[in-house]
Formats: sequence, C-alpha cells, structure tokens
Amino acid sequence: MSTSSTPGWVWGLLVAAVVGVSSAGALFQHVDAVPPLLRASWRLQLTAIVLLPFFLYQLSTITPEVATRFRTRRTWVLLSASGIALAAHFGAWVASLDQTTLTHSLLFVTAHPLVIVIGMAMLASSVGAVRSPRRNEAFGALICFIGAAITLLDTGSQQGDQTVTVLGDLLAFGGAVFVVGYIVVGRILRTWLPIFLYAYPVTLIAALLLLPLSYALEPTFAEFGVLGWTDTEFFVWFLLLALVAGLLGHTGLNTCLRYISPLVVSVSVTLEPVLGSIIGWLFFDSGVPGRWTWLGGMVLMAGLLTVVVAGEQASQEANNQNEPA
Repeated sequence: MSTSSTPGWVWGLLVAAVVGVSSAGALFQHVDAVPPLLRASWRLQLTAIVLLPFFLYQLSTITPEVATRFRTRRTWVLLSASGIALAAHFGAWVASLDQTTLTHSLLFVTAHPLVIVIGMAMLASSVGAVRSPRRNEAFGALICFIGAAITLLDTGSQQGDQTVTVLGDLLAFGGAVFVVGYIVVGRILRTWLPIFLYAYPVTLIAALLLLPLSYALEPTFAEFGVLGWTDTEFFVWFLLLALVAGLLGHTGLNTCLRYISPLVVSVSVTLEPVLGSIIGWLFFDSGVPGRWTWLGGMVLMAGLLTVVVAGEQASQEANNQNEPA
C-alpha cells in the first residue's frame, strides 16, 4: 500500500481520529460524579444510537450471502463474546480513571500489544494457529515491563486532583486485556462483515450488559438512572464521547485502514497517552505527570512501538509467504 497514492484527506482523518480517540479519557474523567460502570454504559448507549442509521443502511445493502452468514448462530456467539469483552474493557478502564491519574490510565489501557505478545507466548505451544513471538516482539515486551515498573515509582504522587495508585493502574491494564477479545473477534468477523454490522451489535450488547452490573455494584445508580445521559448536565459530554471519541475516533481509524498501512495506524494510536494527557491538561486541568511517569511512560511507549512494528513485519512476512509465486 503506497503512501504516495493515499488521498490527502486520509491523513487529515488519521490525525483527527487519533485526537478523537485520545480525548475519551479526559472526557470520562470530567464527568466523574457518575459511577464508572454507568458512565461506560451511557457512552456506549449513545454511541449505539449514533451507529444505528449506518447499521440499518449497511443491513439494507449487503448481499444475500452476507445476510445469511450474519444471521447464523456462530456469528452471534462471536458478536456476543465481543460485546462482553467490550463491556469489560470499558468498565475496567473507566473505573481506573477514578482510581489513578489520567496519564497512568492511558499508558496502561493502551498496552494491549503487550497483552497480545504475552498471549502468544502462553498459547503458541498448545494452539496451532498461534505463532510464537518474534525476538523483537519479546524484546519490546521486556522494554514495556521495564517502563511500567518505572512509572509505578510515582505511586502516591498527585497529578491534578488524581493520585497514582497500583489498583488504578491494574484496572487500566485489565482494560487492555479485555479489549484484546474485542480485537480478536473483530479480526475474525471483519474479513467478511461490514464495519457497522459489527460495531453496532457489539456496542449495544456492551451497553446493555453494563446496566445490571452498575445496578448491582454502584449504590448511586438510582440517583442517575439508565438514561441519565439525557440530562442537560451530562448530554454534551456524552455526545462528545459518542461523536468525537466513538464515531470520528474509532470509525475514522477503521476507515483509514482501507487506504494506509495498519502499521501507520497502529503507531499513530500509540500516541494516545501523550495526546490524551495534553488534552486533559489544556481543557480539564488534569495536571502534569510526575518525573517517573514521564520517564517510564516514554520507555513503555518505546516498547509498545517495538512490539507493533515487529508484529506488523511478522504479519507482512507471513502474507508474502502465502502469496503464490
């Protein structure tokens, strides 16, 4: 895929999409009066509403073959599994924003390339379809662990109104673990299923799953209600989460993948902790990270970049080997 033949608007969309995705953490943290599981559900509810017209349009234009596959039990089992993973991802990540600083939360929740390498190392010997990590991927994972350990030296330090905690960082990393399920199912289904036929059901399932969890676990659920995002106090913020972080961010990145290398998109997304922290500092007074977070964060991001680049190179080599001579 040549960058010289890429339309100029795609690069503009990539920048806007990365900024959009990066804004989510600061926006979520700004409405922290709402309990985290309910906050996550509201975001996904509104995103599902935004996605619905696109879902209906694609549903009306798909081929009979795709429509038949879409209705199969296997497809809906996978969509449900992805929805569960997405609910767990958002639940853990939004909870982390209440327990640690914005920068720490973003650093750990974007560490899913590390999770994938760990999963490959654990499963390669028993699952034939899973390859072992390449040397550079393992090296990048080691760098990630070193960077994460350095950032934890800031435990107890303040960033704005938030304090770095191990619990919060673990919740954010849990969000990274869970999002891998969403990514894996997406890679399986998106080989034939249009984007909105995947994104809408998964988003709706995740939004609905979080409601009973919030009711059971969050004492202030009744104070805000199932559709509390419709309140004027919250509507604008959750609309921004749905339109900017959701539609522009995630859908924009998926659109970019049609025109530019997945490596370029993946590397761009690793900037989320930096951009998200800047957005939080500029617009929401989230404060400046401590020195160990600066140092460890740069090391962690370098490790993630190493993993992403090595993984893309391995995928490219595999594709070249599978191509007919």
